[in-house]
Amino acid sequence: MAENLPVAADAVILATGLRFPEGPVALDDGSLFVVEVAGECVTRVGADGTTTRVADVPGGPNGAASCGEGLLLCNNGGFFAWHDIDGMVVPGPTPATWTGGSIDRVDLATGSVTTVWDRLDERLQAPNDLVLDGHGGVWFTDHGVRQEEGSGNAHLPSVLYGTTDGGDLRGAVVGLDAANGIGLSPAGDELYAAETHTGRLWAWPVVAPGSLGRHDDGVGPHGGRLLFDAPEGHLFDSLAVDAAGAVVVGTLAAGGLTVVDPSSREAAFIALPDPLITNVCFTLDGLGAFCTGSGTGVVMVLPWPRPGTPLAS
Repeated sequence: MAENLPVAADAVILATGLRFPEGPVALDDGSLFVVEVAGECVTRVGADGTTTRVADVPGGPNGAASCGEGLLLCNNGGFFAWHDIDGMVVPGPTPATWTGGSIDRVDLATGSVTTVWDRLDERLQAPNDLVLDGHGGVWFTDHGVRQEEGSGNAHLPSVLYGTTDGGDLRGAVVGLDAANGIGLSPAGDELYAAETHTGRLWAWPVVAPGSLGRHDDGVGPHGGRLLFDAPEGHLFDSLAVDAAGAVVVGTLAAGGLTVVDPSSREAAFIALPDPLITNVCFTLDGLGAFCTGSGTGVVMVLPWPRPGTPLAS
């Protein structure tokens, strides 16, 4: 998987001036949607780098996916305070005003936002990233669920599954610590999720829509297989999967992309010019990848040797 991967020098800044961009969704004209977590909005970035605000999303819009005529969003509900430090936007502790998050739907024609779910048995904490499965369902992570002592919410699911029509919602995995990125293998038979602070990437077999099995060698929550444990100083954010099955994880602190081969469990690291690389998606022409440099508020584009896994919508 490491052969012919791009290097930092190949990355080109496409757009600037964004307030902690995340959740890139590529469009067939070379443009993309991003959410601005600190800006509390959805923004369209044109192929020429121009930006247009298309919807206000109070709270903290995080991961995004195309769904029907709109977008399905994770909303962390304002889980982070924001600080401007040396020209960078940096997330801080959870403010006292935070009460929980939700999964939202954005109508791109009108800019209206509606809540799909905001609770299971208890209030969702801080939904972060999501992926549609092509069977009318969506997997998502809840980053606000922590396993640290005194968190008070370690019993809540950190990976959940629901139907995109707002129907059935269920917990799938309990026990991840600050779950972040989530994605599916090209065949849809493996689910991947990343933990931020531990830098761990986990995998589970998908045995039916919304149902996970356990790996025989699984040592993690719900029998999850540990695919990669990042070195110290590499924190994991959101992820995407390319057509060869490589799991590409936005990597904080070290600033870049970690590319993991699920078969060999080997990884390569691509350094990029922002310490807070949060997310990646693949251009629809199969030639490149969009990355969000959230600290400096930019969207970058870089060549990629493989197309992305086709995403359900």
